[in-house]
Amino acid sequence: MKPTLQTRLGQQLSLTPQLRQAIRLLQLSAVELETELNQALESNPLLEREDEPEAGFGDAPDGDKAPDAPSGEEAGDSPDSGDFDPGESIEWYESSAGERRGGGDEEPEELTAAAPVDLHAHLLWQLRLSHLGPRDLAIGQALIEAINDDGYLEGPLSDIRAALLPEITADEAEIETVLHIIQHFDPVGAGARCLSECLRVQLSLLSPDTPGLDLARRLAREHLDALARQGAARLASQLGCPAGAMDQAVALLRSLDPKPGAQIGGGEAEYIAPDAIAFRQGGVWKVSLAPGSQPRLAINRHYERLIGKASREDDSYLRGQLQEARWLIKSLETRADTLVRVARAIVRQQSAFLDHGHEAMRPLTLREVAEELGLHESTISRATTRKYLRTPRGTFEFKHFFSSGIATEHGGAASATAIQAMLRKLIDAENPRNPLSDQRLAETLKGEGIPVARRTVAKYREAMNIPASNERQRLA
Repeated sequence: MKPTLQTRLGQQLSLTPQLRQAIRLLQLSAVELETELNQALESNPLLEREDEPEAGFGDAPDGDKAPDAPSGEEAGDSPDSGDFDPGESIEWYESSAGERRGGGDEEPEELTAAAPVDLHAHLLWQLRLSHLGPRDLAIGQALIEAINDDGYLEGPLSDIRAALLPEITADEAEIETVLHIIQHFDPVGAGARCLSECLRVQLSLLSPDTPGLDLARRLAREHLDALARQGAARLASQLGCPAGAMDQAVALLRSLDPKPGAQIGGGEAEYIAPDAIAFRQGGVWKVSLAPGSQPRLAINRHYERLIGKASREDDSYLRGQLQEARWLIKSLETRADTLVRVARAIVRQQSAFLDHGHEAMRPLTLREVAEELGLHESTISRATTRKYLRTPRGTFEFKHFFSSGIATEHGGAASATAIQAMLRKLIDAENPRNPLSDQRLAETLKGEGIPVARRTVAKYREAMNIPASNERQRLA
């Protein structure tokens, strides 16, 4: 073998402290963000709340202004008639949404409380949106079922192999390949078999020029136990590395998440406040941040003016707090910008749904939006979890607009959401004395150019909590 020089192009994510903070804020819901900011305001004297400007409910960040709110009669029209105005009152919106969902004077529950996010559901959602075949999807589902709430895979791969039998016979190398894909879902590191692997997966996303990266990888791979038992200074002496380099590597390891699964779920149901609003203006769908969804923070000028005048110790403290305040304000701006960009991409892709309803929902994956916006898929996943878009057709989690697809006989594709809507429409219109079987439903969809198998129809029907045909007949 002869030494050779090779040029390799690739993309790596370099996580500066500011970027880490922006990523952490992005994954928070509106309620969690408010709690986080309240803590920051209490602990940092350089931070204060900025007075909210008296702007219209639908003022967009880029200067677009929504039209004036229509009268009550116009507001009661169907979503397909006229332009939707984000300046309409929330009370009207919730009332009309309640009528569409079955009426009644009580506010609909789905508009007030969000179900807690489950780690397994979060991972399965990403798995179904990945470009994997049916075999790898089955392996991935078995792996995700074996991941505990902290994000670690329980049991050896041989147990996963046994769980797949007799339907699928897979060797451990094949299972390991799918596991590697899952470990790079959001949260990164979920599916690791030990702390060492969890940290190494997270380190693999960092840029090669990240300070302390090489030593941090070595520590994560070989010396975690020694680091915990002996401490950084003694281990640095044993390994013959400078104390400064060891401190840098340890700081990098501490910035990682040892329990990535704990990021997702575990909380009580929370109030749903839309993060963004989709409205139609001049026949074009537009998006703006919802009022109050973007807390406004500012620098406290009184304490800022004390910098340079206070004692050395106080001056150092104030300068540090000022830097943290600026980082937090910048991270909030980054979060808002990312949410608006993702919401706009969703609305561009799903404008047919906004115009015509669920039957017009098109297949959409995280990768498509990530490539369109030049972001990582895990960033899109964070931006779509527990973030809500208010539309004339209801308030939906961003995730609602992502769905896998089935190729149609006309050369296009139909999303799973659209197929479910078509199934519900067919079942709602069926003869209650002679309800449609799954096979007849599949044949009807095939007649419309959507080739779905009977078992796929059964899966979608069960997902919508619709009984089988014989049970629907008894209920008629």
